[in-house]
This record gives sequence, C-alpha cells and structure tokens, in this order.
Amino acid sequence: MTNLQAEIPQRLLEEAERFVEAGRHRDLDGLVADALRRYLDSHSETSMEKFIEEDIEWGLHGSN
Repeated sequence: MTNLQAEIPQRLLEEAERFVEAGRHRDLDGLVADALRRYLDSHSETSMEKFIEEDIEWGLHGSN
C-alpha cells in the first residue's frame, strides 16, 4: 500500500467519519480507497464510450 495525503473540506471528512462510526465501512482508509476506485471505474474511457453510445442510440430511436 502507498500512503496518500489530501486536503478535503471539513464537512466531507466529518460525513466520512460518520459512515465509519455507523459501521457502513470498516475504516476511513478503506472508505477513501473504495470511493476512489468507484470514481475511476465510473469515469473510465470504456464507461464514457458506453454512455455516449447509449445516448446516441436513445437520441436516434428514443426509449423503448
């Protein structure tokens, strides 16, 4: 593992800590890693291409 240092708004940190305290995530490190992983997965070129193709298909043929 590699350490990462980041500055985030206090309110965001407090909300993340509440997730951990409520048992919704094991610890803050894991929560941050999971959030980053999900962000990267949802913003990958493959995902973006898929969304664009779906938008074009919808624009050409409407929703079924």
